Amino acid sequence: MTCHNCKTQCKKFGKDRKGNQRFRCCQCYKTYSERPDKLDGTYLLTEKVAQIIRLFVEGCSVRSIERITETHRDTILNVLVLAGERCERLLENTICNIPVRDVQCDEIWGYVGCKEKRNVNGDPLRGDAYCFVAIERNTKLVLTWHLGRRTARDAQEFIEKLNGVTAGRFQVTTDGFPPYFDAVHTSLGTRVDYSQLIKLYGSGNEDEHRYSPPRVIDAIAKPMWGNPDPERICTSHVERQNLTLRMHMRRLTRLTNAFSKKWYNLKCAFALWFAYYNFCRIHQTLRVTPVMEAGLADHVWSIEGLVALLGA
Repeated sequence: MTCHNCKTQCKKFGKDRKGNQRFRCCQCYKTYSERPDKLDGTYLLTEKVAQIIRLFVEGCSVRSIERITETHRDTILNVLVLAGERCERLLENTICNIPVRDVQCDEIWGYVGCKEKRNVNGDPLRGDAYCFVAIERNTKLVLTWHLGRRTARDAQEFIEKLNGVTAGRFQVTTDGFPPYFDAVHTSLGTRVDYSQLIKLYGSGNEDEHRYSPPRVIDAIAKPMWGNPDPERICTSHVERQNLTLRMHMRRLTRLTNAFSKKWYNLKCAFALWFAYYNFCRIHQTLRVTPVMEAGLADHVWSIEGLVALLGA
């Protein structure tokens, strides 16, 4: 530590009440405290924040993170909100006007507080929550996402976001959700070759429906407009990404009590996961991260590097 006035080397002078090293100048007797790297808005060190985020993206619950890190759950949720907000801005600033070739869109279901049938008061921040996801088939890059209901309005907002982050002409494939047709027509127009993959499911007994997904008995590829390539009408890649998401986000685990209690916390958890997936997680098929495959980065980001950037 160097004195700001005398420009001389200070000597150690005990520690403050938070355990930070203090220093004192031998000439002017001013004292200074060492300021370790911390995420703005928290008192936790960067290493502790990185550990919490690593456990979040590996599928640990808030209570298990509390036991492992010996950090109070309110502080852990505070880290989730701060990191999620900044990850959302990071994705918006980094992924924009991306040339794409083949985009797949799908939704993943979750709920906040309770399932929709038990949301008797009609609270808009409780009940079913669908995350719309758009992924580029070749780079596996998550282009955009939107958390909302499975309604025409939210489908429109999602496709508008997709329009803002893509450039050039490309092929887009969705499932058979009817509002997609008007949303894609309104926001993307004729600059895309649009098709739907409509899956037909077989019926089963109640236990099979509860503990396992219904069996797919047929899949119908339906070109909507433009000239979509029949060989590229597919949603398997985005559905596989949804499986990865459900396995690595504790809030999406079925038949447990780990579901989100607040809508905003769920939104922050999605933002954190997608930033980690795009920048830090090496894709098994690509052998690099999606942003590296898309030419947006030249190295694999570490969790610590992501935290340092978020705290900047």
